[in-house]
Amino acid sequence: MAASTSCTNSWIKPKSSTSSLPFTTTRRNNLNTNYIKCSLQTPTLRFSNQSAAAATVPAYKPLSPAAPLQRVIKKTDSPSKPQWNIIQKAAAMALDAVEKALKHHELQHPLPKTTDPGVQISGNFSPVPEQPVRHRLPVVGKIPDSIQGVYVRNGANPLFEPEAGHHFFDGDGMIHAVKFDGGDASYACRFTETERLTQERALGRSIFPKAIGELHGHSGVARLLLFYARGLFDLVDHRRGCGVANAGVVYFNNRLLAMSEDDLPYHVRVTGNGDLETVERYDFDGQLDSTMIAHPKVDPDSGELFALSYDVIKKPYLKYFRFSKNGEKSNDVEILVSDPTMMHDFAITENFVIVPDQQVVFKLSEMIRGGSPVVYDKNKIAQFGVLSKYAEDASGMKWVEVPDCFCFHLWNAWEEPETDEIVVIGSCMTPPDSIFNECDEGLESVLSEIRLNLKTGKSTRRPILSAGDQVNLEAGMVNRNKLGRKTRYAYLAIAEPWPKVSGFAKVDLITGETKKFLYGENKYGGEPLFLPRDPNSEAEDDGYILAFAHDEAAWKSELQIVNAATMELEATVQLPSRVPYGFHGTFIGAKELAGQA
Repeated sequence: MAASTSCTNSWIKPKSSTSSLPFTTTRRNNLNTNYIKCSLQTPTLRFSNQSAAAATVPAYKPLSPAAPLQRVIKKTDSPSKPQWNIIQKAAAMALDAVEKALKHHELQHPLPKTTDPGVQISGNFSPVPEQPVRHRLPVVGKIPDSIQGVYVRNGANPLFEPEAGHHFFDGDGMIHAVKFDGGDASYACRFTETERLTQERALGRSIFPKAIGELHGHSGVARLLLFYARGLFDLVDHRRGCGVANAGVVYFNNRLLAMSEDDLPYHVRVTGNGDLETVERYDFDGQLDSTMIAHPKVDPDSGELFALSYDVIKKPYLKYFRFSKNGEKSNDVEILVSDPTMMHDFAITENFVIVPDQQVVFKLSEMIRGGSPVVYDKNKIAQFGVLSKYAEDASGMKWVEVPDCFCFHLWNAWEEPETDEIVVIGSCMTPPDSIFNECDEGLESVLSEIRLNLKTGKSTRRPILSAGDQVNLEAGMVNRNKLGRKTRYAYLAIAEPWPKVSGFAKVDLITGETKKFLYGENKYGGEPLFLPRDPNSEAEDDGYILAFAHDEAAWKSELQIVNAATMELEATVQLPSRVPYGFHGTFIGAKELAGQA
C-alpha cells in the first residue's frame, strides 16, 4: 500500500460562509514555546481534491431562528475577567496589534480545505451549544432490557468562531451522553472544562494556537512567539494545560476520562440525572507528569490501563507506562525511536504491547522553511515494536519492519504461539500524509491483517476484504471483553463518502465476509460502539451496536441501536438537539456509574 507521491499544501481563499457560524466573538492564536509539543500532537482529517462529493459538506444551518449566539456556552455562565495591571494592559494592546497585522497578512493567502473553516466546520461538522438534560426521549422500537447505563461520545466543538485557519480536530472537547434507565432515555451534552477553555472563556476569545489550523510555516512560528510573549506577561498560562480533550474517552478506576494526546486527561463525572460535570485535570494523584495518548487500553482480564506518551520537542520522544486497576502507576519505560513520531494509537495482547513507529513524523524545522511540521518521511521504514507489558526497560523490545504501512488506528492484536507470531488488525491508510495535507490522490483505508514473526523478524500483510468488497473502514472496535485476544469480528465505520460515515460494517476477520448496516437515506454518523449483552456470553457478537446518526435532510439527530448478531435495527432514540459528527465513545454500565469517584 505504498504511496506513490507525497501530498503538498495547496491554498484556497477562505469562504465567506464562515460568517454564518453561530459565533460573533473573536478568536486569537498564540503560544508559549513549552506549549509546542502539546499543540502539535492532534491528528487531522483530510478532504481530497479528487472528489467534490467527498470534500463538500452542506452549508451551516442555524440552531434556531434566533440571532447567532455570541458564545456557544450557557447564557447563565459569567466568567470573571482577568485583572491586569497597567503593564499587562499595555503589553496586551501591543501584542493584539501585532496579532491583528499577522492575521491580516495570513488572510491575503488562500487557505486549503484542510484548514478552511468554511469547509471544516460546515454542515453537521459545525458546533452546537451545550444542552441540559432532557428526559423521557421519544423512542421508536424498544430499547433492549440489558442496556442500562450511559453511552458517551467525545468530539470537537469550537467555542469561538475561527477567524483564520481552523481544522475540525482543533475544536474544544464536548461530550454527548445518552443515559438508559429502565427503558427510558435521556440526553445531555457539555463542554469538557479544560484549562484552555476556561482561560479563553474568561478572556472572551480564542487565544491558544490551533495545532493543525495555524501552526504552519512562518506564520505558525510567529503565533508561537506571540503566545510565548503573552506568557511572559502572565496574560495566559499554559502551565495549567493546553489540551482540548476532544478525542478519546475511557472509563478506568471509577472515573470517566476525556483525552487528547496534547495534555493530561480530564476527569468528567456523570451525575445522577444524566448530566455531565468536569471534575479536574487528572494527573492520577500526582503520578502522571506527561501527556497521554487518546487511546489507552484497558485489559479485560486484569483491569490494568496501558498507555503511551510522546514528545515532539525533546528526548525521550516516546514513553510507555501502565496503571494497576487501582490506579497505581508504573515507572516510565523510555522507548528509543529515531524521530518524534505521530502515534495516535497502539495495541495490546495478553502479554505484550505493540508500538507502531511509522512514517508520519514531526520536524519543527519545516516550519522555518515555510511548511508543516508534520511530514511524511519517505526514507523511513515503518516498524512495529513488541515489548512485554511488564518490562522495566526497553532492552527486550523486538522491532519488526512493516514497509509502506501507516495505520491511524489499530483495532486489536493477539498472540499465536504456534507460529511465534503477533497478529495485528488495523486500517492501513494511503497516502500516509493524506490525513494532514490536501492531495489529488484518493484516500484508501484498507482493513489489514499484519503478522509479526518474532522468530524471523519478518512481517506479512494482507487485506482482509477482497478487492471487490473493498471499502474505506475507519473508527470502530472489537468486543472489548476480548481486547488483546483473538477475535473474529470487528465493527468499523464505513467512511464513505469521505469524510462522512454512511454506516458500519461487521467484518469476519477470518473469512473477510462483511455485513453492512447503513444509517439510512441522507443519514450519516460516526464510530459504532459494540456493547455486549452479557459479559459472560460465549458468543462474541452477542450484543448491540450504538451509533449517533444525523439526518441531513430533516436536520435531526438520533441514536440507533442495532442487534450485532442479526444486524437489524432494534430501536431509535430521537434526540432533542443536533449531534455533530465526532470521534470516539464508550459505555458505562449502571453499576459502574453508581461507584464513580
